[in-house]
Amino acid sequence: MIKFIGSFDTVSALPNTQFPEYAFIGRSNVGKSSLINAIVKEKVARTSNTPGRTQTLNLFNVDDRIMIVDLPGYGYAKVSRADSLMWLRRLEEYLMKRSQLRKLFILIDSRIGARDSDLDVMNFCDINGIPYQIVYTKKDKRVREKSQQELNHEKHPAMSSEILETSAEKKTGLEPLRIILGIK
Repeated sequence: MIKFIGSFDTVSALPNTQFPEYAFIGRSNVGKSSLINAIVKEKVARTSNTPGRTQTLNLFNVDDRIMIVDLPGYGYAKVSRADSLMWLRRLEEYLMKRSQLRKLFILIDSRIGARDSDLDVMNFCDINGIPYQIVYTKKDKRVREKSQQELNHEKHPAMSSEILETSAEKKTGLEPLRIILGIK
């Protein structure tokens, strides 16, 4: 059973729980909320066609065993520069101070590939020893960009060696994520 715990504007407002946390992040409109819904087999995370809808730290309790955190997207969202900087500081604070965080899933749209903003998050995690896993989303869609950067865990010490490929729409590639999260 999954339960929405709440939306939090600051890291300090997050409840102090004993459960391990697994956070999902990616560029705006990468399909974070859709992927979370597909993984847990329930519509718990709010989805939208408008980039940048997730603006808070959204926390979900799964079977009183783990927490899933839906983090705000980065990149495209039409927000003020001040809001964008606030989100970035909040993200850095979450990644650096949240002791419950076990793994960050960095979602990348498979049609487009990694962008500079994705690489910036990856490099931040590498420098600070924050374990992360790359998850390509929208694998059921046609590739739009022919020359995509190859991501290699040998260049990124905090990155998991396995890159996952998913489609929330077709419900494919979800099982490896469920195994990592311990969800049946």
